[in-house]
Amino acid sequence: MQWPRTVIWWHVYPLGFTGAPIREGAARESGPQHRLEHLLGWLDHVVELGTNGLLLGPVFASDTHGYDTLDHFRIDPRLGDDADFDALAAGCRERGIRLVLDGVFNHVARGFGHEDWWRRSPEGHPWFFEGHDTLVEFDHHKPEVRAYTVEVMNHWLDRGADGWRLDAAYAVDPAFWAAVLPEVRERHPEAWFLGEVIHGDYPDLVRRSTLDSLTQYELWKATWSSLSDQNFFELDWTLRRNNELLDTFWPQTFVGNHDVTRIASRVGKDGAALAAAVLCTVPGIPSIYYGDEFGYTGEKFDRAGGDDQVRPVFPASPADISALGRDLFAWYQQLIGLRRRHPWLVDTPIEVRELENTRIRYAAGADGQEVVTELDVAAGTVRIGSSDGEELHWP
Repeated sequence: MQWPRTVIWWHVYPLGFTGAPIREGAARESGPQHRLEHLLGWLDHVVELGTNGLLLGPVFASDTHGYDTLDHFRIDPRLGDDADFDALAAGCRERGIRLVLDGVFNHVARGFGHEDWWRRSPEGHPWFFEGHDTLVEFDHHKPEVRAYTVEVMNHWLDRGADGWRLDAAYAVDPAFWAAVLPEVRERHPEAWFLGEVIHGDYPDLVRRSTLDSLTQYELWKATWSSLSDQNFFELDWTLRRNNELLDTFWPQTFVGNHDVTRIASRVGKDGAALAAAVLCTVPGIPSIYYGDEFGYTGEKFDRAGGDDQVRPVFPASPADISALGRDLFAWYQQLIGLRRRHPWLVDTPIEVRELENTRIRYAAGADGQEVVTELDVAAGTVRIGSSDGEELHWP
């Protein structure tokens, strides 16, 4: 399967993006609200940015934030209904945009039902995901859970999705995925499966689970941390480890997502521009979290409502975005354009040629071409050159 080589994702948390109410106990709205239509107005932005994939957060019926699923076969009425999903999938197809859905198959809301599918303690108590008493884990040894997961995946792939992001994949026995995914691939051989994994032996997990890719949290952390601490030796070490992953899979790379503090809040605008350069010049399958291309800020907190700042509502169209972020948007366009013209960057190892605390220069080359990237965190500058004469710089 080759199509993921050329995909650059635009990652959206739809409940936040569309302004849907997410608080527990909030008054339920009457009937479908058709908020998914809000995303249709942004599909041309996906193309203008240079991306060609929509990595969509939870859209299925849930209690609150989307990761407490009640029904995997029903679009969350706060977002709309099947017709709204079909319109979004059609809009993506018309523009050549791949569509991946967020599947939470490790745990469900307590109101999900099928209590006989729940994982339980030796005393018979429900097993809660990471201590959250509203999230009950599935018992992945039960054949009913496996059959249900296969059925859900096939249902939405049949309706136009191209793959799945598997939430909390790190908490599921890899043998479960190894049993489920071949069944789904029998019907959808071109489907792509991305596992959310924070740390661990990435290649071993890929081999045992048969997942296609994993979230590259190590590179995310090294990128912002190197910029924040002005210590590119950390990035150097992680780039070497990232090179080693390429023998097994293409990692899914990012500098922002729905679970972490915005890159511009961590390292400032110039730092965010340097982070974007790393994202677009190192191997992997990149995703851009909505708003990062405009320099959005927001902090993640470990408390009730702690995700709100990093999951904001977006205006009706790109024309309503503040002009203050337009220079960063143009920078992302340039970087993505460079990536498009050098698609071999997805799996070509990086060679670090010069390294200081505040400066790093690295290169990648294939098919007689080469791209060289130089970052200077003290000066807040980027210089990128290619063997075919292309040059990019920030600022």
